[in-house]
Amino acid sequence: MGRRPRPRGEFDTELADLPPELRWREWMGRVEALIFASSEPVARKTLAGLVGRDCSIDLLIDDIRDELRDRPYELISLAGGWQHRTRPRFADAIRSVTGSQLQGRALSQSDLLVLAIVAYHQPVTRGEISKIIGKEVSRDTIGHLRSLELVSSGPRSPQPGAPYTLVTTKAFLSRFGIDSLRDLPDMEALEDAGLLSKETLLAGDIPVAMGDEPDDDEGDVEVDNSEIYPRSDVPD
Repeated sequence: MGRRPRPRGEFDTELADLPPELRWREWMGRVEALIFASSEPVARKTLAGLVGRDCSIDLLIDDIRDELRDRPYELISLAGGWQHRTRPRFADAIRSVTGSQLQGRALSQSDLLVLAIVAYHQPVTRGEISKIIGKEVSRDTIGHLRSLELVSSGPRSPQPGAPYTLVTTKAFLSRFGIDSLRDLPDMEALEDAGLLSKETLLAGDIPVAMGDEPDDDEGDVEVDNSEIYPRSDVPD
């Protein structure tokens, strides 16, 4: 007869029987092991279930990062959690073996424009995005961004017909290598300058227009972090 698994409630997180140094090392090992095994950023709340009540997750992460200084991968704060990712300087080496980017489908200039508007003005409707850009944004474009899980439905707008708004997702944060929307480039400075005011743009005070769709030879563009690969995406 096999050994009966220990009930979840009996898992020892405090490790009171270990000396402080060994206890800390065990907590570090548990946290790093879970992050290593996960294909998605691991949230603080999840990591807290592995360690003692008085353990500082931030200090544990700092010590793990310190030990990874000379490794080809690092531990980064991403989408409200932590994840292992290869260092950018090894992108060429990885591509030389795989022959392709590992970070998913490329985004066109039009995709990036719509995505930027959603990121800075969310929650925002498709109609508002179209007005900001100066031309109709197709349902196909929104559907493409939805299929990549970069945007999702937000609350309904108080406009007539109560259309759904669009908001960015955790996958958006992960794709662009940022921890939260507060890390978007120069967000506050642009808002202070009036360049990111949705009300100003919708009023037409700042003309913004997008030309025709890019030709095929303009190609899709890769976001900057496309060369930073999650550990779980690197083939054996």
